[in-house]
Amino acid sequence: MIPTRNLGELTVGAQGLGCMGMSQAYGVRDNDDESIATIHRALDLGVTLLDTSDVYGPETNERLVGRAIAGRRDEVVLATKFGIVWGEGGSMGARGDADYVAASCDRSLERLGVDHIDLYYQHRVDPDVPVEETWGALSELVTAGKVRYLGISEASAETIRRAHAVHPVTALQSEWSLWTREIEAEIVPTCRELNIGIVPFSPLGRGFLTGAITSTAELPADDMRRGLPRFDGDNFDKNLAIVAALRALAAEKGITAGQLALAWVHSRGDDVVPIPGTKRRTYLEENAAAAQIVLSEDDLARIDAAAPASAFAGARYPERLARAVNR
Repeated sequence: MIPTRNLGELTVGAQGLGCMGMSQAYGVRDNDDESIATIHRALDLGVTLLDTSDVYGPETNERLVGRAIAGRRDEVVLATKFGIVWGEGGSMGARGDADYVAASCDRSLERLGVDHIDLYYQHRVDPDVPVEETWGALSELVTAGKVRYLGISEASAETIRRAHAVHPVTALQSEWSLWTREIEAEIVPTCRELNIGIVPFSPLGRGFLTGAITSTAELPADDMRRGLPRFDGDNFDKNLAIVAALRALAAEKGITAGQLALAWVHSRGDDVVPIPGTKRRTYLEENAAAAQIVLSEDDLARIDAAAPASAFAGARYPERLARAVNR
């Protein structure tokens, strides 16, 4: 069993499970039975935080997670999200008006087949609605017993403070890994000042940091990574050279490159609970083992020398997605 950590007042397994890839983004949805078995194995290992969203699929991922946790609800810290809406050309938008918040929660509860959500995130910040309105509506959901704790995703330090002033923010979910470290300067210190836990998504760099991806040609035709700058052309080759150095360091320790990258995220603090995603039990067990790995100061120094934050090439997202980040 993996150890536990606290996100504010919420106790969870030290590593969660991102469920998005079971339904979208990384190739076809090919085996719901294996995805459900992966969720069950996660719970057996003490991976209690399951992460989904109304937009994954869309909607199908919540239904899948709901099927998987039926009969095991009391073992789960269930997290889902609202707020992303898609515009023309695949641009990412957001909604945060009070009526939408309330309706989104009710729809998620129905799809998940539960009477409450443990951790409900604002998935992206609506630039046209004051965050105070959104969080006022979220606070009402807590009062009504539909939601236990509230979180926010990809928000700026200022927005986090404004939301927290309306109702306590339990967790921030943002991308954080060896190759995505923008939140370290201002956002992480803000969270720690306010006792807000941090839930890094894509802690394996969307699989790149495992070293398993050696060519974009290996990726399915509908895989979202084909459209990300870091997976494109020269950027891909430059980043692959850095991962080769990480693989060598991992081999010295008798672990995989993915486990090294995950252990690095775990080392960022006891308030950090990464949610690597997978739809296979084999990868789940490999990832969960990383929660037990302790990196020495020498290990951390060598990792930082091999993969400094500035070394990776390419932006996180194309512009159509980037504009919704860290609002």
